[in-house]
Amino acid sequence: MAVTIKDVAKRAGVSISTVSRVINESKPVSPEARRKVIKAIEDLGYRPNEIARSLVTKKSNVIGVIVDDIGSSYVAQIVRGIEEVGHMYNYDILLCSSYGDKEAEERFTQLLLQKQVAAIILLSEIYNEDVISYLKYSSIPFVYLNKYYNVLESPTVRINNYLASKKVMDFLIEYGHRRIAYVTQEKDIDITIEKHKLLAYNEAMEYLGNTPNIYKVDGHTISVGYELGYKIHKDITNNEITAIYCCDDEIAIGLINYCYDNNIYVPDDLSIVGYGNISIASYIRPKLTTIMEPYYDIGAVSVRKLSKILANESSEEETIELPVQLVIRDSVKNIN
Repeated sequence: MAVTIKDVAKRAGVSISTVSRVINESKPVSPEARRKVIKAIEDLGYRPNEIARSLVTKKSNVIGVIVDDIGSSYVAQIVRGIEEVGHMYNYDILLCSSYGDKEAEERFTQLLLQKQVAAIILLSEIYNEDVISYLKYSSIPFVYLNKYYNVLESPTVRINNYLASKKVMDFLIEYGHRRIAYVTQEKDIDITIEKHKLLAYNEAMEYLGNTPNIYKVDGHTISVGYELGYKIHKDITNNEITAIYCCDDEIAIGLINYCYDNNIYVPDDLSIVGYGNISIASYIRPKLTTIMEPYYDIGAVSVRKLSKILANESSEEETIELPVQLVIRDSVKNIN
């Protein structure tokens, strides 16, 4: 039979209300009474009912996390950062997976609020304005992480995508490349991070005095990158371009695979750069040069940001930008 608060009170020789005050830290209790209650809790192995406790204290030690798909490599890294650092701050994690469905995001948001979680982290690949408005209206601390869409009006943790893209272009120019193509997404450019990455690319091409060469794709998968190869094979073989900068690692990896199957040698015939540094980027051959998106750190810093808010400490700026790092591997050739 489970130990109850009544059992603890009897063992400690105090009232039930005194035990409640010690557990919830709601009102002052004498040092002696506190010592007796803590000893009784330890002797009996009593564990407070967290749901009932949160109803009394209006506080919870649970952070709700809504993700697109836990099976995604980068999502798993972010969640690992959330879990490990969350446990350091004594928070438990309640995880929900929406699989990119707007209604599911809204339903899970309502569910987590009903569970009286302390805060919410939303990790999404879609733009769901209704969920953002609902979170703001609820006044619950939250962080909104989105891999593709700009969410600067909401608390978020990210890298500076303009500076990251500029770092790629500076590197390619330093390695002697002048005819550089960029692979971007064809949807919602003005409200996604692609707007900032394209700006840096276009500025670099203007600096070189060359016309931008932009390819558009619909999707973020390896197969999309492979299919892109068919469309640009002529440009590659005619040596109209020497380097292709891809908006995602998956697209870059798909393009590398296409090149391998069609006797186009990377990086000798074509240099390729990705964006993200997903785990497979260091295992393919040639190893992919790419911008590192520090997924683990994004999750870890999100929890740290929320813990400060929940502890009533001075909150940081809405948007926290992490350092930008270019990981140089084998997929780019120095043609100077």
